[in-house]
Amino acid sequence: MATNPEIKKFVEEHKDTFLEDLFSLIRIPSVSSQSSHKEDMVRCAERWSEILKSIGMDRAEVLPTGGHPAVFAEKKYSEEAPTVLVYGHYDVMPAEPLDEWNQPDPFEPVIKDGLIVARGSDDCKGQSSTQVQGLRTALELGLVKCNVKVLLEGEEEIGSINMESFLKEHKDLLACDVILVSDTDMVSNEVPSITTGLRGMCYWEVEVSGPSHDLHSGHYGGAVANPINELGKIISKLHDEKGKVTIPGFYDDVIDMTEEDHKQVAQIPYNDKSYSDAIGVPGVQGEEGYVTYERNSWRPALDVCGIYGGYTGEGAKTIIPAKATAKISTRLVANQDKDKIIAAFEPYLKELAPDTVRVKVTNLSGTDAYNCPTDLPAYEVAEDAFEAVWGKRPIAYHSGGSIGVVILFERILQTKTILMGFGLGSDGIHSPNENFPLTNFYNGIETVAEFYARFGHK
Repeated sequence: MATNPEIKKFVEEHKDTFLEDLFSLIRIPSVSSQSSHKEDMVRCAERWSEILKSIGMDRAEVLPTGGHPAVFAEKKYSEEAPTVLVYGHYDVMPAEPLDEWNQPDPFEPVIKDGLIVARGSDDCKGQSSTQVQGLRTALELGLVKCNVKVLLEGEEEIGSINMESFLKEHKDLLACDVILVSDTDMVSNEVPSITTGLRGMCYWEVEVSGPSHDLHSGHYGGAVANPINELGKIISKLHDEKGKVTIPGFYDDVIDMTEEDHKQVAQIPYNDKSYSDAIGVPGVQGEEGYVTYERNSWRPALDVCGIYGGYTGEGAKTIIPAKATAKISTRLVANQDKDKIIAAFEPYLKELAPDTVRVKVTNLSGTDAYNCPTDLPAYEVAEDAFEAVWGKRPIAYHSGGSIGVVILFERILQTKTILMGFGLGSDGIHSPNENFPLTNFYNGIETVAEFYARFGHK
């Protein structure tokens, strides 16, 4: 299936414009989790609105939410035509630790070895730009035969905390037939893929407290429960010897993988050594009975994301700390109910703790898993678009990550989402030196344009 030569020519001629628009977005440090960047969030939303107006949308505006603003744009084709909603997010993760970046400013993009290196280069300014610039290409070439809406939010990296109320309030405005999202990875450039499964997530803060204040470890050591010690013991009991999570009922609703599922995973080019070398670990581990790519996408998991307490400054300070805290997340798979997991977590931790400490559990976020059928007409169009540009039919691929808003789309807008991601596992999203290959940026734009060259055409 050959690519459209007009699309390829247009992308080649406008590469600099596409890159300049992306760089203008990256340079705005739109970190949603840090209050010091509140004005930057507004600036980034306004810049997106300007770009959407420049590509020929009928309207583009910044809309308020209960937190950071959203951006909405629309291009109408006809009342009879199907409607595509493009979703992305303009907020990014904090850039810290700054001393681990190989450039002075993480928000000043550089091109090195064919990579765009900067915070947000992939997640998600770069990937959202593939959608918007792909739409621009298709509009300029007269290939769009459907209505198109664009929604960009500013709170994805903090759990889309205001998106549910926003979607309910603007349900009619956002009504559509299919949703396109570029916020996921491909298996590789040699094995293009479309993500058909996302894991859900629950996230908690767990505080274990003991004495009313820090104590002298000489005077009280051995006689008083140490919150750090006890938190460590609790954490050690959250997995059994076979790598399974021990929360009661955790696996009750998990659907076993089928032979077809195992065959799908087997299509992925992979070996444990290359995987380990790429992330700098001596080897892999996990739930017994599953290979690595099944453990990190098809199976649920639990991880401690952070732990702190006591004295961590230079030198020694001999204390028994008053409290210790851990951030703990679970990744959920299809058919697991986040509310059921949330309800089971706190009582289980309190059961594990001795009565010499107090345990406080705060639920910070939660979302269910998402699966996309591969027999949707729009999915098949996306497959054709990938094949036209990448030269191979994409495989269906489950990702270990979570995009909470996708579940909200399904429940509130009652619409399925096609996850047309162009990132790679090596892009280092959420990490220092995040990057996005120029090849994927431009090929992604072509792929989106190829989608519009097919979708809605009779």
